[in-house]
Amino acid sequence: MLPLNLNAQKPKTIPDTFFTLVDSTDTKENNSPTRFSVDIKKENWDNTVYNPFKEMVVTFPLKLEFKDSTYHSPIGKDKVITSRFGWRRGRPHKGIDIDLITGDSIYAMFDGIVRMSRYKSGHGRTVVVRHYNGLETVYAHLSKYGVKENDTVFKGSYLGKGGVSGNARGSHLHLVVNYKGIPINPEYLFKFNKDNLIRGDELWVTKKWTRAIAHNSKRQSKITPLFTEGAALASLIKERSIYVVKQGDTLSRISRRNNVSIASICEVNAIRRNAVIRVGQKLLIEK
Repeated sequence: MLPLNLNAQKPKTIPDTFFTLVDSTDTKENNSPTRFSVDIKKENWDNTVYNPFKEMVVTFPLKLEFKDSTYHSPIGKDKVITSRFGWRRGRPHKGIDIDLITGDSIYAMFDGIVRMSRYKSGHGRTVVVRHYNGLETVYAHLSKYGVKENDTVFKGSYLGKGGVSGNARGSHLHLVVNYKGIPINPEYLFKFNKDNLIRGDELWVTKKWTRAIAHNSKRQSKITPLFTEGAALASLIKERSIYVVKQGDTLSRISRRNNVSIASICEVNAIRRNAVIRVGQKLLIEK
């Protein structure tokens, strides 16, 4: 199937499916990448902008296809997640934080091309790799670059050194997985264990897995991968909103005002029923 022309009109609509990720075992003996019918640099290739897809509209559910069953670990040690994709300190945390020591090497999860290798406010020294199925992986807070923009990289290629550049609280790798500028919860796609497994060769992504507000950064969300379009369409996505605590509010009063149970408020916000709430505090309400 030939790729669609995404520049035909505005707002641009991105197709639900896209091309299969290259399997690193398919590379030639001379270590040059397998040739593809899709030029991943053809559309929205910009070395200076973190998200060059702002004018595009992504349709859901998305179908993601992986040819390989594993990814390469972005670090060379056991992966300890210190902060997850989700709501954190009143703001969306759009990736996961993996513990490391400044100077630890960072590696590409899949074959691809480096779209961006430069300093980004907040993220600090950042490397963005675009892969052959449209996904982009982002490696932030680096202390040193190991690649330059437009470099071709392979699964396991060295990208740089981890660190604390940008707005980082302690040394860690901030890993983001984007599709056309939309962040996807990395733990929905990948198992961050010693086996480095991809959860399926075909995964369907609903909006729930792209909205940090639907998750809590302090704990892993319950993950039930969707392997068919039918399962994706049938899945129920609860909507969340933000409630700002007012003078005189209690959990009981907030539950009545929003027609939700106290138990639901506590579960979604990872707090106890006897927790002290403060005026101006932001609470997630799930219905």
